[in-house]
Amino acid sequence: MLRFDVPQVWSNVIRWEAFINFSMCWMALLVSPWALAIPVVQGFIRGFIGHHRCPLHAVWKRLFEARNWGGKKENAGAKMFANKILFVASSAGLLLFAAGSALWKIPCVVLIVFSFMEWALSFCAACWAYGLWYQRFPPKAG
Repeated sequence: MLRFDVPQVWSNVIRWEAFINFSMCWMALLVSPWALAIPVVQGFIRGFIGHHRCPLHAVWKRLFEARNWGGKKENAGAKMFANKILFVASSAGLLLFAAGSALWKIPCVVLIVFSFMEWALSFCAACWAYGLWYQRFPPKAG
């Protein structure tokens, strides 16, 4: 469902959060796979509860607004969908690692690629898919 009931988010705050996810996934690959626990928590809060209820998002938002670095406002619905995918992929990686499988690296690398595209190029693949879905299957009014 398209989400217009949640406040819009600043584009540069979202890009910064994508950089943090990118860094955490690299840390998972290079240091400890348990670093994927942070994207699991962030993906859950921002994806299912909302950016406006995430304490870390509030800190970044306040910091970026104070320095006038916010960028442009974006629809939070698509970003919530992207965070749900972050939650699922990082959970899958963490569960695969906990099960002793080396396949945990696959979702981790996928998250590195897509979070890189978000923070470096401002291209959100999940948001693009979200928009395409509603373009092809518009919600019925009423």
